[in-house]
Amino acid sequence: MSDSEYDVVVVGGGPAGLTAALYATRLGLDTALVDRGGGRAAMMQDTHNVIGVTEETSGVEFLETAKEQVESYGADVHRDFVEAAERVDDGSFALEGEDGEYTASNVVLATGFSDVRPDPPLPPTGRGLHYCLHCDAYMFVDEPVYVMGTGDSAAYVAMIMLNFTDDVDVLLRGDDPEWSDDTATMLENHPVDVVEAEITASNRDDDGWLESFEFADGTVREYRGGFPMLGSEYNTDLHESLGCEINDDGTVAVDDHGRTSVDGVYAVGDVTPGHNQIPVAMGQGAKAGIAIHMDERAFPRSTEAIDDLGPVSSGDVPAVSEELLATAIAHEGHAGGPRVEAGEESESGEQPADDD
Repeated sequence: MSDSEYDVVVVGGGPAGLTAALYATRLGLDTALVDRGGGRAAMMQDTHNVIGVTEETSGVEFLETAKEQVESYGADVHRDFVEAAERVDDGSFALEGEDGEYTASNVVLATGFSDVRPDPPLPPTGRGLHYCLHCDAYMFVDEPVYVMGTGDSAAYVAMIMLNFTDDVDVLLRGDDPEWSDDTATMLENHPVDVVEAEITASNRDDDGWLESFEFADGTVREYRGGFPMLGSEYNTDLHESLGCEINDDGTVAVDDHGRTSVDGVYAVGDVTPGHNQIPVAMGQGAKAGIAIHMDERAFPRSTEAIDDLGPVSSGDVPAVSEELLATAIAHEGHAGGPRVEAGEESESGEQPADDD
């Protein structure tokens, strides 16, 4: 295989894409991860709700550790932005990046979405401005909280936050509410204040956390944090160019293992329907990697393939490429212990010992 030809190319280096690349690689498929950097997980000041990962781990640290792990198993990691994708005559996929071109039998698109960011003045992200209720509601137990937005989702999140605190406001920021009559009735029957005035200033404490907002009507309201509910912009350009079905809400239509409506194209993570959570995304990536392995593995050879190709010989196995085989047997997690083939050097430069 050349440096740009793979069994699997994963586009997007968030938790879903990284896990898909991890599984595909460890299941014997030549895999590349193409990641432009950034993303929602990279913005995390702290990591919540990921078992085994402690609070003080930042999103950047979490992702960098994962990339090193994926690369250690034999995947290629490219820092690049994929601009275009198409299916070519032989059925494979051609991906064009800003810095390189990649060919793959299967493509996993883990391109995520961008939260619609409110206008300033604002507190810093992760220090009073938060985008995930399920991740961060625990942080605001018994603290004053705001929710920004004019639609049903903002009203619902405000009412949900009453499960954690008794001090919740919806901030309209000078706009008119757009929620339904039913939602309005619900909101009127919950202890939530609706603040109409626009924000004029944001005040922070010495640690950078939000302390309060000042409003155009001259009032000052204290908040420790809150959630903007202004919508999402899904990154589906590549999916659409390949002909994948898109749902009415902008997400990519997938089955239980991330298969899209186009054979060989998978979508995982925040670009698909469901909860936008790191553990959920990791599960989706794992299931996609397993599904690709089951579709692509050489053995067992079916009876139809045996009729065409003959029986499997000892020279046909194992099915992993030479590059992946060499990486696997030299890995510290190899069952026989790290070893190198005759004539090769280990990372320390030592030749393998003779079998005396």
